[in-house]
This record gives sequence, C-alpha cells and structure tokens, in this order.
Amino acid sequence: MVKKKVGQSRRRARIRALQVLYSFEFAEAHSAADVDAALERIPLHPVNPPKDLDFVRELVMGVWGKTSELDEIIVSFSQNWRLSRIAKIDLTILRLALFEILHRPDIPLRVAINEAVELSRDFGDDNSGAFVNGILDAVAKAVDQGRFSIQKGL
Repeated sequence: MVKKKVGQSRRRARIRALQVLYSFEFAEAHSAADVDAALERIPLHPVNPPKDLDFVRELVMGVWGKTSELDEIIVSFSQNWRLSRIAKIDLTILRLALFEILHRPDIPLRVAINEAVELSRDFGDDNSGAFVNGILDAVAKAVDQGRFSIQKGL
C-alpha cells in the first residue's frame, strides 16, 4: 500500500511539474526566480507532502536548465519532425521524461516512459500516447546500446 501511495504522490508531482513547464511555452522563464514564481502560481495537490514540492522543483529546474540538450535529443529521434510541429504538450512531456531518463538515476527508465505515456494520454490528443512512446522507446534502445549515459545528479 505504501508503494501505491508513493506512486500516486509522484504522479501528482509530475503533473504539477508538467503544468509549470507547459506554462513556459506561453510565458518563458528567464531566471530561477521566474521558475520559482511559476511554481507558486500552480498549487500542489493538498495531500502531497513537502518532499513532493522538492521533487517538482528538481524536475522543473532540471528540465528548464537542460531544455536545449533535451530538444536536440527529441529532434534526433523524432524523424523529420521540427520542434515547432510537435504539440506543445507532447514536447513538454518528452522533455520531462528525457530529463528523468538521463539525469535522474533514481527513476527507472521504464517508469519514466510509462509515466510519460500516461501523461500524454491524460493531457494530449488521441495520437500523443503513441507518439511519445515511440520517441521514448527509441531513446531507451539508445540508452541500452550505450549511446547515452545516465548522469549522476543534476
């Protein structure tokens, strides 16, 4: 039962991180202060413990700080899709998942992919789940082949 509660708590935290990161598509964050302000505007679910806020902040700051790197990876695996053609919500979900895969060794690769696919089904259109899964599955194969290394820490 504890594992399920932790999973639900992390899912709610990912949703909040997704909301904050998605807001950057419309009001760009230029500084850490902008990121903190965005975190304040989108409330955390009332049952989430304070450590979830730390997790949300780590995800948001990590993706925000590595957006260029993450976007390069997305472009290289999206097979002729320019970033501007990818739905903003799908792009945000991909960035979040890639950050978890490449920079959060405490999160298993398959968990990051499964969570991203679930987010894309909940927040994207009918094709989002398959699109996100296809790109992340290709990245997972590249990780398994040693083309990417899992980095320790942020």
